[in-house]
Amino acid sequence: MMEKGYRIQGACLIVDVPDELDHHQAERIRRETERIRRGRPVRYLIFDFSDTSFMDSSGVGMLINRYRELSALGGRVAAAGVGPGVKKLFSVSGLSRIITFYPDVKTAVSELWEE
Repeated sequence: MMEKGYRIQGACLIVDVPDELDHHQAERIRRETERIRRGRPVRYLIFDFSDTSFMDSSGVGMLINRYRELSALGGRVAAAGVGPGVKKLFSVSGLSRIITFYPDVKTAVSELWEE
């Protein structure tokens, strides 16, 4: 059974990122995405930042690690609904060079699925 905040759509695992992505939330997301990926063929990991107003370096590290894991398997990591404050952190940290932005989850799923 999948926890609230995680859903599968085709080969995409969609993660609803909480309001604040801090150390505790980053660790919870890391554990849960690893657990889900063990049991399902996930090629794309889409983080939905629509409700997120804060992210610290733990969130950045978790995203980089998810990127490395999926890239090694030929997959991709994407971010949807990223607001201005979090987008600035993506830019400063270099995440914007490795993670593609989409305006919303629906667009991310449809564009990744077409690859």
